[in-house]
Amino acid sequence: MKLLLIHADFMEYRVEKKTKVAEPFESEGGRVDDVLVAFTAVEKGDSEAVVEKAAEEITEVAKKVGAEKILVYPYAHLSSNLSDPETAVRMLKLLADNLSNSFEVHRAPFGWYKSFTISCKGHPLSELSREIKGEEEVTQALKDEEEVVSYWYILTPEKELVEVSKFSFEGYENLKKFVNYEMAKKRAVDRIPPHVELMQRLQIADYEEASDSGHMRYYPKGRLIKSLLETFVTEKCVEYGAMEVETPLMYDRNHPTLRKYLERFPARQYIIKGDKRDFFLRFAACFGQFLMKSDAVITYRNLPLKMYELTRYSFRKEQRGEVVGLRRLRAFTMPDMHTLAKDMDQAKREFFDQYRLSVEVLKEIGLEPEDYEVAIRVTKDFYNENKEFVHSLVDVLKKPILVEMWDRRFFYFVLKFEFNFVDALDKASALSTVQIDVENAERYDISYVDEDGSRKRPYILHCSASGAIERCMYALLEKAHMDAEKGKLPMLPVWLSPTQVRIIPISRAFLDAALEVAEKLRKARVRVDVDDRDETLGKKIRDAAREWVPYIVVLGEEEVKGGFMTVTVRAESTLEQQKRVRTTAEELISRISEECRGKPYKPLPLPMLLSERPSFR
Repeated sequence: MKLLLIHADFMEYRVEKKTKVAEPFESEGGRVDDVLVAFTAVEKGDSEAVVEKAAEEITEVAKKVGAEKILVYPYAHLSSNLSDPETAVRMLKLLADNLSNSFEVHRAPFGWYKSFTISCKGHPLSELSREIKGEEEVTQALKDEEEVVSYWYILTPEKELVEVSKFSFEGYENLKKFVNYEMAKKRAVDRIPPHVELMQRLQIADYEEASDSGHMRYYPKGRLIKSLLETFVTEKCVEYGAMEVETPLMYDRNHPTLRKYLERFPARQYIIKGDKRDFFLRFAACFGQFLMKSDAVITYRNLPLKMYELTRYSFRKEQRGEVVGLRRLRAFTMPDMHTLAKDMDQAKREFFDQYRLSVEVLKEIGLEPEDYEVAIRVTKDFYNENKEFVHSLVDVLKKPILVEMWDRRFFYFVLKFEFNFVDALDKASALSTVQIDVENAERYDISYVDEDGSRKRPYILHCSASGAIERCMYALLEKAHMDAEKGKLPMLPVWLSPTQVRIIPISRAFLDAALEVAEKLRKARVRVDVDDRDETLGKKIRDAAREWVPYIVVLGEEEVKGGFMTVTVRAESTLEQQKRVRTTAEELISRISEECRGKPYKPLPLPMLLSERPSFR
């Protein structure tokens, strides 16, 4: 709500002509002397709470200027984000009622063209403006989530559904941590997770203080890791049969279809103001893909129809206490695939296939099934009607699964699975997920032509085969930290390591030889660099180890004359003992090529010579 407050000797107005939205009004106008005029524009989203705040602001100004009379005057020109007429009239009447307890209140009619004459008093407080905003809007889905009743079970590998309180977690300590986290529903972080120190020390990413919380900066190494993950997941989804598309970052907040969907999606939104409309920044790729499918001509022959977008970025205004590092962000990269399914049988087949796809994707990223726990969220009705299918999901990983069963449906989906990584602070974060959506085909008017020529509504599957890219990076760093706690050397998968091979000449006399070997590796699509700094050999080796370089090559006279390399293999080393092997450049290339088979490649993100590199810490 926007206000322009004028303390006037008098204001006189005359009703001239009514518009299509004019409220009933009998008088030709009126005049009020010694009055505080409240020119008022009611905006989209204004509520009773906003009216109360506006009344408080007007009251405070009236008392300061000594006004006993107030004229509430509708004035649309104050805003380009006006509410609908019905809401505006209701809010203006409510504002007048709130003020009438303390003042003599007059109200000019809404929806009429009016002429007016005003005489402003001209003292320092005679002309003031105010903007009244409501509290941050929360979707109905978020409100419903707080009210819904959840029943918690463990689905065993033997397909028994056991109440959580009766399940023995012996041998399933990670599952126990996950269950405790889920049932407590405490998302805030009270300590800095280990991955934050690692992302900073390894010069992968850091907080961007000039932006909002949850918006990161990615250094060259981090951009490389992120880009490789983005490319890999995209290729897996396209290989699975998805058509890649691109859709806008923002949408009209009051688009009739999108407005209804906003209420059904459990996310807090970023709102931005345009010239005449309010927009929200997307928090998923649903909007653009659904609108695209609504406009498409689809027949039963096209189903299942898969569409994919890598959103850089999606935006969710997560609560401040929950935003930390790469774990939970307000701007994140989400691989988002949506599948139209002909009927529930086809939807269930796709759900199961995408479940297995997600296992495969995470495994190739470097996250094994033992690194995460599985959760199934399901409505009681869907479970009872599809019990055998839900139970079959345990066959894929053959490990106990947490089942959260809702007494009623409060989101747009009836079934969902998540793979959840449990970190060093015992906090769980969802990675891969698939949902069966039973609402949005109708909401977005998505249909297909069946064999008999009739139009039917498909079911929609929402799938992120990996989860947010940043969260995969978080999980890999947290996993590395926990490996170090167990005495293993922390490292990233070789295909994601910014530097895969570092060559360290024992003196400058062997720099040319090192560069020659590096060039051979580079041409074979190996990310290799050379430590040519004026430092001791020991420090160079320690620095390479601190950067988690998978293969450290030391090159000296013996190696050059013998035509081989002495290589420290990080994956086979421990804190106590380094695994060193003698090998040729060709053998090392073959080994790295095998480790990176089927993965995307990108060149070294920094200068090859360490002496030429900047430091970002």
